[in-house]
Amino acid sequence: MTVLRIGNASGFYGDRFDALREMLTGGDLDVLTGDYLAELTMLILGRDRLKDPTAGYARTFLRQLEECLGLAHERGVRIVTNAGGLNPAGLADAVRALAYRLGLPVRVAHVEGDDLTARHPGSLAAHAYLGGFGIAACLREGADIVVTGRVTDAALVTGPAAAHFGWGPGEYDRLAGAVVAGHVLECGTQATGGNYSFFADGDIRRPGFPLAELREDGSCVITKHPGTGGFVDTGTVTAQLLYETAGARYAGPDVTARLDTVRLTQDGPDRVRVHGVRGEAPPPTLKVGLNRLGGFRNEVVFVLTGLDIEAKAAVVKAQMTDALAKSPPEEVRWELARTDHPDAPTEETASALLRLVVRDPDPEAVGRAFSGAAIELALASYPGFHVPQPPGKGAPYGVFDAEYVDQGAVEHTAVLHDGRRIPVPPPHDTLVPHPVDEPPLPEPLPADLPTRRAPLGLVAGARSGDKGGNANIGLWARSDDAWRWLAHTLTTDRLRALLPETAGLPVTRHPLPELRALNFVVEGILGAGVASQHRFDPQAKALGEWLRSRHLDIPEVLL
Repeated sequence: MTVLRIGNASGFYGDRFDALREMLTGGDLDVLTGDYLAELTMLILGRDRLKDPTAGYARTFLRQLEECLGLAHERGVRIVTNAGGLNPAGLADAVRALAYRLGLPVRVAHVEGDDLTARHPGSLAAHAYLGGFGIAACLREGADIVVTGRVTDAALVTGPAAAHFGWGPGEYDRLAGAVVAGHVLECGTQATGGNYSFFADGDIRRPGFPLAELREDGSCVITKHPGTGGFVDTGTVTAQLLYETAGARYAGPDVTARLDTVRLTQDGPDRVRVHGVRGEAPPPTLKVGLNRLGGFRNEVVFVLTGLDIEAKAAVVKAQMTDALAKSPPEEVRWELARTDHPDAPTEETASALLRLVVRDPDPEAVGRAFSGAAIELALASYPGFHVPQPPGKGAPYGVFDAEYVDQGAVEHTAVLHDGRRIPVPPPHDTLVPHPVDEPPLPEPLPADLPTRRAPLGLVAGARSGDKGGNANIGLWARSDDAWRWLAHTLTTDRLRALLPETAGLPVTRHPLPELRALNFVVEGILGAGVASQHRFDPQAKALGEWLRSRHLDIPEVLL
């Protein structure tokens, strides 16, 4: 059976610079992908484009390619990346110029049609999430490098797979398998031990980047190059499958993948077989990510040391409230982090942090007056007053919103190396996704088992992340008995009790028995999205680890 080996060399804009070379030299590959885009990245690139209309793409990729383009050409590895960001045509031209300068006969194509900014006045960037068939068209016409703008992360894998195996738009099970493979690869080393709850199971000091061995039926094996760091097992793959997903239906432009059908099998050291994935027709609409400036913010952190922490916090809160009373910012948030310890052996461990964040549409309201009010308290407030650094001028912050447009309203186009333009039609069949029925859960453990108060993380792993203003927390059990307990114990009410910050917010639970997993979606906990920096952990990266640290009564047989 023919195998297509697709690797990943980037999970975000700023990932390991040497990864492109490592993946090209570490073992056999047919296609190498790089994911450079996230909601926050689109805002950053939008601000870059305001300063320079020729900007708007990930310049890091171009510098990486300068070192590695000859190597990729020599080894016959095709490269597919969304590093084009807001300007895929500009990056494609820059790659052509680089290839010409290096004397390499490289055919560069790009995909466009995602940019809907002109239809959304007031936005810095408005881009539809395209599917993989534009990428497939470029590859079928001989492209060596394909540059895209905003496509779904999984499209970087579904496109090459569709081109290689000749899949058509209606082959939903195969496409769904490729979507799952793409979702596992998209965040790079998160599939090889990075950000993994049970990181002590292997050496993650420098994890290798992942690759998928795809087969024509849509199944694959997730692995990594021999001799690279990190590790791949059913746990690392499960964690990444749960990342930034919600229910059983994972809808995309080409197919709706059924995550409740995914089966994982350890296929040897650092090899996990992914199989059984079923697919359904895609939805009739495309998601559009809207990035705009939300206003201006500023912050200051007061260090409170030693005794009377609460009283010291009350003093400085009252002083700042009085100082800002004439022109108070629109939003004022205080957070006290009790990092202090009694009878501490060092000054730092005797100190707590009081964080004040202000927001306002007017930069003056969070600028000099705010900063001055904080610093003027230096000799006139609580004993031991100091700040790690003085506040500066108010800085702009972004807001992310999602809208949806009909698939046919977007001019998805493959632009080939010779200038030909191939339109990519919208899917012929679509289906509005709806929640699946609650799956049958395993029998609960006997109710009379002796229990011990212990952290949830002793029996469950977690991976959490952001989607706009929402966060997801995926948890999975490491054994069948732990799953029997987790499935019946961790209800939405129990989650709210363990994570008081979720109180009053809509929480939805999605069981995924094939993965021995629960996926919770917490709506609104991130405010207007990561760029608004609504909370201490604005992308909810550690929300799952906080949950794992909470104590509850766990059957001793599981411990």
